Amino acid sequence: MSRLRAGELDVHVQRLTPDVPLDGDAPVVVCVHGLLTDSLASYYFTLGPAFAEQGLDVLMYDLRGHGRTTRPTAGYHLEQFVGDLVAVLDAAGITRPVHVVGNSFGASVAFGLAAARPDRVASVVVIEGEPPTEEWTRHMADGLADAKTRLAIDEVIGWIAENHGAHTARLSKAANKILQTTTIADDVPRSATIAADLSAVRCPVFAIFGGDSGLAAQVPHFESHLDRCRCVVLPDQGHSVLVERTAEVIELIFEWVRDTSRVPARVR
Repeated sequence: MSRLRAGELDVHVQRLTPDVPLDGDAPVVVCVHGLLTDSLASYYFTLGPAFAEQGLDVLMYDLRGHGRTTRPTAGYHLEQFVGDLVAVLDAAGITRPVHVVGNSFGASVAFGLAAARPDRVASVVVIEGEPPTEEWTRHMADGLADAKTRLAIDEVIGWIAENHGAHTARLSKAANKILQTTTIADDVPRSATIAADLSAVRCPVFAIFGGDSGLAAQVPHFESHLDRCRCVVLPDQGHSVLVERTAEVIELIFEWVRDTSRVPARVR
């Protein structure tokens, strides 16, 4: 286990460096996980080792309040998550632009970084996520309020255990603890946003969606508003793209990072 001091936080990080760097100068891939039930482990057991074996330099970390990173009682606006990511990059000595892979809420952090600090981002890779627009804040407000109410009910946790297993129930209990002991449910919906036209995002963007999740409805908007964008929709797949379609996701993202690193021009 490794820790970095990043601003006010002690951040749990894992870095996997390649034995043989791709093209002699390994592109850096930073993996940002989802909210509440997630941690860097979702990458450590999926994309991370595979990317390092293929010559990429991989950095994974636990978001504030999650996993083994410090859990402040307040300070969970998106811009604070973005600031944490910049601080992690600085503490790790990473100064060149990175490819930010964001799963679910992690994608919103990746978009936020691309908008606020375009100098730090080579590309954004979205796995089942949304840009942090005004519409996104409404989605987050509804989802977090519902989770804060439902996950506090013992019968709900029991139903989760019965229908989804003990591991998912433990993750749900951990999510409830975050919701009940911090201001995350209030802060995230009050985050700073970017314009719906996505004009603040000027780097290449690669988005992967599950065809059954509902988030794939963003594809036409992405393709019409982002200058350098590729979207892939995996049929018969819900939100859990990362863990249920791991092999496909590894191949798709590795090819994107490799090609975008070699050709920083238009990728459409």
